[in-house]
Amino acid sequence: MEHSQSTGAGLLLAGRYRLGESIGRGGMGKVWRAHDEVLHRVVAVKELTAGRFVAEADRLVLHARTQKEARAAARITHPGVVTVHDVLEHDDRPWIVMQYVDGPSLADAAKEKGPIDPHEAARIGLHVLGALRAAHAAGVLHRDVKPGNVLLARDGRVLITDFGIAAIEGDATITRTGELVGSIDYLAPERVRGGDPGPASDLWSLGATLYTAVEGTSPFRRTSPISTMQAVVAEEPPYPEKAGPLAPVIVALLRKDPEQRPKADEAGRMLLDAMEGRTPEAAQAYVPTQRVAREDLDPVGDGSAFGLDLVELSEDDDGAGARDATGPTGASRPSAPVRTAQWPQPPQSVEPRSPSHPPVSPVTVVPTAAPPAQASGRGRWRTAVLAALLAGLVAGGAVFAAMQYTGGGREGARPTVTGPSSSGAATRGAGSDLPAGWKRVKDREGFSLAVPEGWKRQTEGDNIDYTPDNGRHRIRINIDPSPDFENPYMHALDLERTVEKRMTYNRVKLGQTTYRDQVRACQWEFTWMEKRDFPGPRHAIDLMYYGEDGTEYAIYMSSPESSWETTREQFDIVLQYWRAPGE
Repeated sequence: MEHSQSTGAGLLLAGRYRLGESIGRGGMGKVWRAHDEVLHRVVAVKELTAGRFVAEADRLVLHARTQKEARAAARITHPGVVTVHDVLEHDDRPWIVMQYVDGPSLADAAKEKGPIDPHEAARIGLHVLGALRAAHAAGVLHRDVKPGNVLLARDGRVLITDFGIAAIEGDATITRTGELVGSIDYLAPERVRGGDPGPASDLWSLGATLYTAVEGTSPFRRTSPISTMQAVVAEEPPYPEKAGPLAPVIVALLRKDPEQRPKADEAGRMLLDAMEGRTPEAAQAYVPTQRVAREDLDPVGDGSAFGLDLVELSEDDDGAGARDATGPTGASRPSAPVRTAQWPQPPQSVEPRSPSHPPVSPVTVVPTAAPPAQASGRGRWRTAVLAALLAGLVAGGAVFAAMQYTGGGREGARPTVTGPSSSGAATRGAGSDLPAGWKRVKDREGFSLAVPEGWKRQTEGDNIDYTPDNGRHRIRINIDPSPDFENPYMHALDLERTVEKRMTYNRVKLGQTTYRDQVRACQWEFTWMEKRDFPGPRHAIDLMYYGEDGTEYAIYMSSPESSWETTREQFDIVLQYWRAPGE
């Protein structure tokens, strides 16, 4: 997690691009506002932060992907695609210089102002669709359409960015076995199954993006990547009740079978109708029949409660030959002992989106046992779906990514690692009861913490360090008001996949934890052999948690292995006296 050269505001790249403030970040990089001192214009510079940690072979792959992103964007001539101006290398990492868009992403806009008005969402979708059609005509698939990659300029323009994992017709795919690229809950079902994507895959992602914009929540995000992928493949989303005339368009774009989705030109007409307040009648042909339980739909039993014409299915039939309703193409689906009805707008329950883990005692490592096998038909169906999903991941080269989240291939069952768990003044410390040799520091970023006497503040990019010896021993604080991950555990796993490419990395502990009654917390401890900054064996521990407003706080300490016992004791003191901004 450490590197030798710092980056930040004021850095001059390639003798012409002066970095300003950081304006965005993601799993692979950070975006800076910068000034082109040759052409005297504002540009955006994307820093590939993952390149700080990777081994040489992986760095070459990363560089190749960066070049591919530039080539993909360069092939598309459309005002709705962010222009790439330059690609350069600094600090052994690639950087992309792009058109600067003055305005937030769709994800940021929805987070700041709440769900987007359906007519405005339809307008945004129409612009994104136009950019995607231009990309597809140029032989480029975006493959990562999501709210964070849709930019809303303050002058009303809508642009799509980040072609970093685009598939270019005629190019060899730049990937590695074990990778599933793209944001999981915006991946089309055929991609999750390991199939080849096509233009319809980007349209599905557009549908999921518009759903998130109007409903304020991702339609398929669940409490883990595996359950999210299962939902993408096998579950219908809750009906978009806030979408107004845009609802049937979203439903049409989210058909599981790419052949049953509208083509781009037809989707464009539907979006135009929705934007202008008309109900897109053409979209109704794509609305699938929805399977609902008899007792939930019609407690009387005759269909009169909802005015629906129900089709009786055999209670004894296991799906081999029972009658069933069909979609607009006439394709039949597996039957079940329920009734079916056309899906105009049924209410549905939504699976909880955030994990819930009860508090447990400190300093405990408890393997989480797998739940007992279900004997019911529903349990067998869920098991079959998961097995089929994992089989598809193997075919698509993504089983490694899945195992990272389920704990497979590492330590068996996923552990739960609990750390300090307490709250109130006793935990936070009053400042006057600090241990001897410690002092409380009020940082300019608003937080305060206890540090040993003689430790001084340093910065490295967005990281804030306190160290007595220029980083050989350090406390590192990172604050992210807009984290990219649903919970800290998923963030830590993503970081681990990057760090372990050094080949000397060794996990000591990684698991979910409680901290001051914050259930959304994770503790990660690891060792590695450092070759650059302070050569030799090193040891680190990192506690990440989400505050009530969704801000992610990371409190990290590292030191040489030889002084780890002291560092570990210091870490407990740092956690005890830590105060986030406003506390």
